[in-house]
Amino acid sequence: MTTHHCGAHSHASENHHDHSHAPSPEKLAAASSEKVAECPVMEGTLVIKAEAEQAGLYREYQGKRYWLCCEGCGPLFDASPEEYAHSG
Repeated sequence: MTTHHCGAHSHASENHHDHSHAPSPEKLAAASSEKVAECPVMEGTLVIKAEAEQAGLYREYQGKRYWLCCEGCGPLFDASPEEYAHSG
């Protein structure tokens, strides 16, 4: 099981759909599909690209941008970008 911390809570790979930092269903519904991405580290967690960029929650790898759901995902992506680059 992969676990990492986002703020004061942790994420376990089997239970990563209830994120308090994930966009609300209303925000996701209002955003067009090209404005939303899936976090490559916490698969299944949707991210509004503009919000992630404002917070610095994105990485570039091999010419492609990946948007992250929280600060805890950054170090994990940085340590093994090839592991996470298949997503997003």
